[in-house]
Amino acid sequence: MGPTLEPGDWLLCDPAAYAERPPRVGELVLVPDPRDAARLLVKRVAEVHAGGRELWLSGDDPARSTDSRTFGSVEAGRVEGRPWFRYWPLRRMGRVG
Repeated sequence: MGPTLEPGDWLLCDPAAYAERPPRVGELVLVPDPRDAARLLVKRVAEVHAGGRELWLSGDDPARSTDSRTFGSVEAGRVEGRPWFRYWPLRRMGRVG
């Protein structure tokens, strides 16, 4: 199985998706890059630690992905939303997750 997302995919994100609860293992999240806050990353939650406060994130293509193996865990409060729909390219349009 290949990565869920590919370079050039354009996504819609729900900024309120995790307002009521922290992300769960397997869900996609939108987070600021811990190395450059102006850059946003889409990663999958691999592990949840400390009562849901810390997330270990992974990319769907480990050989080409920069994820928690590089920058460590991310606080759940830093999550900016949940990607849920790809609208570009048209041939790949549909729900993601």
